[in-house]
Amino acid sequence: MTKSVYVASAEKQVSKSAIALGVIELFARQVKTVGVFRPMVHSLEADTVTEALLSQKAIRNKTLADAVGVTYDEYADDHLAAMDTIVQKYAALAERCDAIVILGSDYDYIAGGTELDTNATIAANLNSPVLFVVRAAKRSVDQVRRMAEESIEAYEARHNTVVGIIATRTNPDDVDAVRTALQGVRDVPVSVLPAEPVLGAPSVRMQMEAVGAELWLGNPRFLDRESLHTVVSGMTLPNLLDRLQPESTVVVAADRLDLLPGLLWAHESTAFGPLAAIFLTGGFAIPQSIETLLRGSKVDLTIALTHEGTFETASVLREVVGISTGSERKRAVARTLFANHVDSEALLAAIDLPRSEIRTPTMFEHQLMQLARQDRKRIVLPEASDDRVLKAAAVVLDRGVADITLLGDPALVSRRATELGINLNNAKVVQIGEGEQFEQFAAKYAELRAHKNVTIEQAREKLTDPSYYGTMMVHQGLADGMVSGAINTTANTIRPSLEFVKTKPGVGVVSGSFLMAMSNRVVVYADCAVNPDPTAEQLADIAISSAETAQAFDVEPRIAMLSYSTGDSGTGADVDKVREATALVRERAPHLKVEGPIQFDAAVDATVAAKKMPDSEVAGRATVFIFPDLNTGNNTYKAVQRTSGAVAIGPVLQGLNKPVNDLSRGALVDDIVSTITITAIQAQNSSS
Repeated sequence: MTKSVYVASAEKQVSKSAIALGVIELFARQVKTVGVFRPMVHSLEADTVTEALLSQKAIRNKTLADAVGVTYDEYADDHLAAMDTIVQKYAALAERCDAIVILGSDYDYIAGGTELDTNATIAANLNSPVLFVVRAAKRSVDQVRRMAEESIEAYEARHNTVVGIIATRTNPDDVDAVRTALQGVRDVPVSVLPAEPVLGAPSVRMQMEAVGAELWLGNPRFLDRESLHTVVSGMTLPNLLDRLQPESTVVVAADRLDLLPGLLWAHESTAFGPLAAIFLTGGFAIPQSIETLLRGSKVDLTIALTHEGTFETASVLREVVGISTGSERKRAVARTLFANHVDSEALLAAIDLPRSEIRTPTMFEHQLMQLARQDRKRIVLPEASDDRVLKAAAVVLDRGVADITLLGDPALVSRRATELGINLNNAKVVQIGEGEQFEQFAAKYAELRAHKNVTIEQAREKLTDPSYYGTMMVHQGLADGMVSGAINTTANTIRPSLEFVKTKPGVGVVSGSFLMAMSNRVVVYADCAVNPDPTAEQLADIAISSAETAQAFDVEPRIAMLSYSTGDSGTGADVDKVREATALVRERAPHLKVEGPIQFDAAVDATVAAKKMPDSEVAGRATVFIFPDLNTGNNTYKAVQRTSGAVAIGPVLQGLNKPVNDLSRGALVDDIVSTITITAIQAQNSSS
């Protein structure tokens, strides 16, 4: 598994990129390949911070396209689609790297609410531990502690694990006090970095852009020098010299050119220089004699002109902050700070600590697509007259999830695809009701239903129904699975399968489960779609089939046979049915972990489980929930879906020899895409 850490904050100007640089070097000592990833940037074409980190020798991915996810605008326009893109790009990078340093956003743009929540959501979807960075500058020790505590709580509320806290830009006198305060926030490694002016210093170029200045004199290569201070020259030269500091930008009114010779001498002086730049303000014309004098002299200092006033210029320049890894000098300073003030071994150990496996809905949907792509299957869609089905088919083909066969008039499908603006060129479109294949299918159906006295004419009539034709394609191996139900009823979708695809050996009933993608994990609910009042034997079938479904989607099955009582506390026909079904599961599939009868709270809550079933392998940790009847199952999955924000994927039809899945008639395009994906994965498992 790829090692990773999400370098996060709750504000801007915290020197996150300097911390990321230090972590890159930590990882480079441990693993062979290290990658950099930034989920959100302003532009996919250029990002100074990312490019600075990519320039490091230890970094495996060298192109910006590999290292960035989406733009702020893309996230604001459609955060669900943007999150899917972020997860996909990160997963592609993770396949090539042993470790990845993920750098949170810059907090200079609000994307869909608060940027803190956005970063917390992204970190959770990437299942990466969080290294939280807090700025100590211009804050009391208590303010630093409260800022860290409140922000970390927000990250943890999104199921993140914070593995370290780093305070940056700290007053040297407060270092020990800040460390003590932060150690009380969480039991994780705490590091405190003293303020280092170079890291936050803007370049002269950045200052010029901020006030709209133009270069008047000096070599353009000096524009990348750092400016550590801003000094206003509203005084005589002797008093100005007393206030000069090395690497200052000096703001001078353009009608006080008498100060220029002294400032140029100060720049050359070891006592006062070097300076970073001189900004001449006010937009006054420079006398020709002065220009001739200076252009005939050696000037190795940037002198810029701006129309802004002296006060306005100085105020703006003092607010300009540079990128903490924006130059080789800054990167060297950042490395030294990190090495001197961060306990590297403690931080690495914290990053490596085992943590619970988080599977958010976005992560799970991405994992499903990755599974489907590994062994691409052929899925037939009988309802090509429905726009949702056509759109879903286009998405599936674009993402390479499965090969698609549509049942319908090729000309009509092509025309409608053009009208919808989608590409179905790679879909196979089959016109039913005619041709050699139709006759072969009719003959096969008549043969399979001969015991019901079905004639060839009756068989032809049946096969004009797209559901029957699509199911026959699956039965005959011309498709690996079928998805229907956007127009047709559940009965119409399932009936052909029961007639000739049949159930798996040892399975007496077809059932319907839902993959419930909760905020941080995936569980299975069944039966929520097919059987109104299953018997004990049918409940056992449903439980065993649901366990197989869970395993197919990488969920460890721990089966809770749900009832209104737990253990031996209840009696009556309903609870006795569940008790008998539990015994049958243990008898027929002794390798499965199963508990029942058990109440829902005891199945999901460790505290309740400790009281009611303290020795159970399932109680408090259930992943497969078997409801006693359809009324309970269907209402529960919908209640959980609507009230908790869980994503319900399904129903997944279980127990058939080959995968055929039913859609809700209110299914959205995304629902159809998900169902096609799970059908493809089922097909992989049925053919293995």
